[in-house]
Amino acid sequence: MPNRIDPDGIGFLIGDLSRMIRADIDRRIEAAGIGLTPGEARTLAYIARYSQGRQNMLAERMGLEAMTLSSYLDRLERQGFVQRTTDPSDRRAKIVELTHAAEAALETIFRVADEVRLRARGNMNEEEWHLLHEQLKEIRDNFSAD
Repeated sequence: MPNRIDPDGIGFLIGDLSRMIRADIDRRIEAAGIGLTPGEARTLAYIARYSQGRQNMLAERMGLEAMTLSSYLDRLERQGFVQRTTDPSDRRAKIVELTHAAEAALETIFRVADEVRLRARGNMNEEEWHLLHEQLKEIRDNFSAD
């Protein structure tokens, strides 16, 4: 049977890049000494990206089980970085939002993300990088249309 798997196929390529970028960010977050695990740092970044929102929606966007996110949020709440309040439209749901105390940690997280982006960009010029970014967003949008 012939090998029909292309190791450089788009799915493998995006999966490899995602894993490698995440591992680089995780190493840098751990080395930054901000007292957050990579998962907690990712949680803060997602909350910053989407502003305040329901805890269950945050878990879905992050691709996490509700209990995993809940444990991250418990620790972040104890550190004063997030607060959870009852959703006025559904008292069973929790709204998650950042506090001002999260600003310094987010500055470090965003600095780390910028460093990783520069590493990923390598020798691409600004125009090439922008084009790649736009094309990747288009691919994402193709799947978001469902």
